[in-house]
Amino acid sequence: MSRRVAVTGMGLVSPLGIGRECFAEALFGGVGGIGPIENFDAEVFKSKCAAEVRDFSAKDFISPRLLRRMDRLSQMVAASARMAIEDAGVDLASSDRDRMGIVMGTAFGATDVASRFAGTLFTEGPRRVNPILVPNTVMNAPAGHTAIELGLRGINTTLNHREGSAETAIACAAMQIREGRADMILTGGGDILSPFFFSVLERFRALSPQNNGEEAARPFDRRRNGPVAGESVGVLCLEPLESARARGATVYCEIAGWGMSGAPAPANDWPDNPDGMLRAMQAAMAMAGVDPESIDAVSAAASGGVRSDRLEALALERCFTGTRQPVVTSIKGALGENFASGGIRTAAMALGIHSGKVPPTLGLTEPITPLAMVSADSREMSVGYGLVNACASGGTCVSLLLKKP
Repeated sequence: MSRRVAVTGMGLVSPLGIGRECFAEALFGGVGGIGPIENFDAEVFKSKCAAEVRDFSAKDFISPRLLRRMDRLSQMVAASARMAIEDAGVDLASSDRDRMGIVMGTAFGATDVASRFAGTLFTEGPRRVNPILVPNTVMNAPAGHTAIELGLRGINTTLNHREGSAETAIACAAMQIREGRADMILTGGGDILSPFFFSVLERFRALSPQNNGEEAARPFDRRRNGPVAGESVGVLCLEPLESARARGATVYCEIAGWGMSGAPAPANDWPDNPDGMLRAMQAAMAMAGVDPESIDAVSAAASGGVRSDRLEALALERCFTGTRQPVVTSIKGALGENFASGGIRTAAMALGIHSGKVPPTLGLTEPITPLAMVSADSREMSVGYGLVNACASGGTCVSLLLKKP
C-alpha cells in the first residue's frame, strides 16, 4: 500500500499569534515575534531578547480536569492538536480513534518542569518532590497528555533529534499514513523557553550576540552573530488524500517525500561540510520523483548561526545549479530558533502553497549567498513544490518535500 499523504489541518501556538489565521496574517505581513524577554527575568543574561508566546489561554482548548496536570509545553501541544482537528473539520465523536494517533518531536521537552523537579530533588530530597511533576519530566508527556485529552488510541510516539526533531516526526507520521498503518495522525513539534534552558544556551554561547555584535536574528546575513531563542508549537493533521477529498476537506498540500541523512559532527557542533544537508534534499526529491528545477521554494533552517547558515547556503548552492532556481526564505528571522520548529515551519510552507505566498526572511539585508532570497516583503507566487529543511547540531539532517495537491 502506498497512499498519498494530505495536510488537512493545522494548529499553532506561536509568538506571532494563536491559531492559523492570526499566524498567517502576521507571518505573510512581515511581522516579527522577537522582542525583550517578558516571561522571566533576563537581567543576569547577556542576551535580552527572545521570541516568546504571549496571550495564550490553555483553558480555551483543554478540559479543566486534565489542564491542571499538564505542564506548559503539553498545554501548548494539546491546544495546537485540538485546533488542527477543528481546522481539518474532523468530528472526533464519530471517528475511529483506534486509527488516529499522534507523533510529536521535541528537542528538549519541558525544561521548566525538569529544572523544578531536579532543584527540589537535590536540595530538599525526594520526599519534597511534587508527584504531579514526575510524569511531565519525560519527553513524551505532551503527546501522552494530548492523546488522553482527545481520546486518541492509535500510534503514539515522540522523536528527539535536536533541531530536526519535528521534521523527523512529520516524516515518521507521513510514513504511517502512506503505508496504511493509520488513517489520521497529528504531528509536528515544539519547545518552550525557561530560565534554566536559556541559561544553558547562553553558557554554550549559542545565542546572539556573539563576537560583541548587536543582538538580532539575521538568517543568511553577513552580519549574523548567532540565533535568537524562541518557542512555539505547530501541529499538522495528516490523512490519506483520497479520504480527505471524499469528505470534502480542505487540502493545504501533500507531503510527497522526505529525506534523512547524517554527517559526522561533534555532539554540540556542526558538520565540517554541507554533504549531509545535500543528501537529505536529494533523497526527498528522489522519493517524490522530481528534480531540483521543479522546486519553487525552500524554507531553510537558517537561524543566524555563524557556521550553520554558511553550511546550509553551500548545500543549497550545490543542490540548485540549474537555470531555474527556487526562492529561499527562513522564518526564524521572525520566530527565532525554536529547535523543534519543523511543525510550525511546515505549516508555514503548507500555507504558502495553499495561498500562493512565500514569507520574508526578517533581518536579512546583506545575503551571504547568490540564491534568490525572499527578504523584506512576502512574495506572491505559485508554489508547486516546496522543501522544508532541518539540520541539527550533531549532524542529523532532514528535508521534507511538500507539493500542491
